[in-house]
Amino acid sequence: QVQLVESGGGLAQAGGSLRLSCAASGHTFSRFATAMGWFRQTPGKDRDFVAAIDWSGGSTYYADSVKGRFAISRDNAKNTVYLQMNSMKPEDTAVYYCAVKGTFGTRYSAASYSYWGQGTQVTVSS
Repeated sequence: QVQLVESGGGLAQAGGSLRLSCAASGHTFSRFATAMGWFRQTPGKDRDFVAAIDWSGGSTYYADSVKGRFAISRDNAKNTVYLQMNSMKPEDTAVYYCAVKGTFGTRYSAASYSYWGQGTQVTVSS
């Protein structure tokens, strides 16, 4: 089993920044994880891909809507992934979830991820 704990959400003004963290634990994490991702969800909508990072090689992937503004990074020693959000917009308001992906499936689909954090609210005011 893998457990994920997110932190760092809150309120930001448009143009401002927030940094999310997600710490993973569990004895199977290092054997299971090939990538970690961030997704976001607003009421009544699907969970949308935001960013992902390959756990071993560190390659990164972004949704077009956040490219150039958000940056995903990882600390393998701490089993932690980060999402630095800059130049934030009101449309970035959502609950943000981190997730762990195993071997199969595309990095861009929520269905490919097996373990999820509890979510953290991010609100951007105009």
